[in-house]
This record gives sequence, structure tokens and C-alpha cells, in this order.
Amino acid sequence: MIKTKKRNGSISLHAEYGRPGVNVLDLLDELDIDVLVDATPTNLIDGEPSYTYIRKALVSRLHVVTVNKGPLALALPALKELAQHKDVILKFSGSVGGGLPVIEFARQCARGDKIVKIEGVLNGTTNYIISRMEDGLEFDVALREAKEKGYAEKDPSLDIKGLDTAAKLVILANEILGIKATLINVSIKGIEKLSRKEINEAIRDGETYRLIGRVDSGLEVKPTRIRREDPLAIRYSMNAVSFTTMNSGVHVILGRGAGGRETATAILRDLIEIKKKLIEVKI
Repeated sequence: MIKTKKRNGSISLHAEYGRPGVNVLDLLDELDIDVLVDATPTNLIDGEPSYTYIRKALVSRLHVVTVNKGPLALALPALKELAQHKDVILKFSGSVGGGLPVIEFARQCARGDKIVKIEGVLNGTTNYIISRMEDGLEFDVALREAKEKGYAEKDPSLDIKGLDTAAKLVILANEILGIKATLINVSIKGIEKLSRKEINEAIRDGETYRLIGRVDSGLEVKPTRIRREDPLAIRYSMNAVSFTTMNSGVHVILGRGAGGRETATAILRDLIEIKKKLIEVKI
């Protein structure tokens, strides 16, 4: 299958098992499966086609693992309610932080305690651009370099306008704090107007800018000045998330947030978790 994907661009062209042009919704009716794994590209306008695939799977009483932020940012409360109603499992750890186990880390922080605030650098592309601007590059040059290195897509608007960070923030707000929010509930400001002058002024004051998503009294994404020694002042394509708890203080997780191998790890992690839960039910 992997060889077919590399050679032909799609496993649907596999000589023995491929079925070019087949509709995913028809396959969900036809195949005897337990889990749908959704890795379709993110669409923050209407969440399609992922939203329809996920909803169809849940209605059909299939467990779902997705790494697509689109339908989660737009309709996570409804999808979680549907999964609960159908008594199936919806997992999406790879949608925030890629291979970085952000959601699992947060659950550990909340055991015996209560998380009251979430802050994070959740987008490696914007973090790389800001870091390179700190190194002396203009915004356009830093963005072009990010594209060349594969950190940014050909259309990087979701990243630089803060929408990718906002989508991840919505997922964390729902899953960790129990806030039934969607993308329309987030105040969003990206980095496209952040200047070298502002960055240099921050550096002179011992500070730095980072595109930070924050959940406390509301949901907000904006370029924020923080101290250089702040744990969120990571550089280049790294991600970092801090969870402030009521009793035990601030807990921070950081690492590489995106990439094919990292996302695949998250999918495997979710599949293993589903398997464990199903075994527990049988016992």
C-alpha cells in the first residue's frame, strides 16, 4: 500500500485492492469495519468532507479517529454528543500538537486538580516565522523560507491569520475545560501585520512575541509579548502548551507539534486507546 501511494499518489490505484472513484460514504455502508481513521485535509469553512465522513461513521455506530481540525473547530460539541448517544468513541489527539500528547498531558494535570487556564504556542509555522524575524529577516522573507523548508503550505493563510491556532484552541476548550465553543467564539488576530520594529522593541525590553492561544474567561488568539525566559518563548517550529491548575500551579509540555510521523504516532495512540477501552468493556 505504501509503495502504491508513493508511486501513484493514491492507494485506490493498488492493483489488487484499489477501487478508483469509490465513494467513502458507500464504503462505510459496504465494509465490515470497527473504526474510521480520517486524515483528510483541514477545511475551516464548512469542515467538509471530513464532517460528513465522521458524522456518517458515528451514526453507523463506528468509532472514529481523526486528525482533521475542521469539523472539530466547527462542530465538536455536536459530534461529541452524537458519539455519546451512539455509544461509540471519538478520538482526535492528533488534531492538537500532532505527535505531542497535549490532550493526554492535560488530563494528567487535571487528576485531583482543576485546570483554570490554557495558553499555548500551537502553530509551528508562525513560530518559525517570528523566530526568523528575530534573527533579522523581514516577514515576507521568513514566510518564503518557511515554505521552502516545508513548514508552511503554499497557501499559509490559515497559519498566519491565526485560524489554525484558533481551531486547536477550540478543541482544547471543549475537551479539557468542558467549554462548548466553536470557531465563532474565538477572538482572532494573526501575525501578518507584526513588524520587525515591534519585534526589535520587544527584544530590547527582554521580551519576545509569540502567537499565543489562550482560554480563561474567553477564547483569544493574538501575537503576545512575553518574557524571553517564559516557557512559551520557544523558537522555530516547536509547540508549547501550559496548563494552569487551581492547586498545583503551571504545567508545560513542549516539543515538535507537526509532521507526518508525529501525526501517525497520534493516530496509533488513539487506536490503542480505543482498543483498551473496548477490552475494559468486555471485562
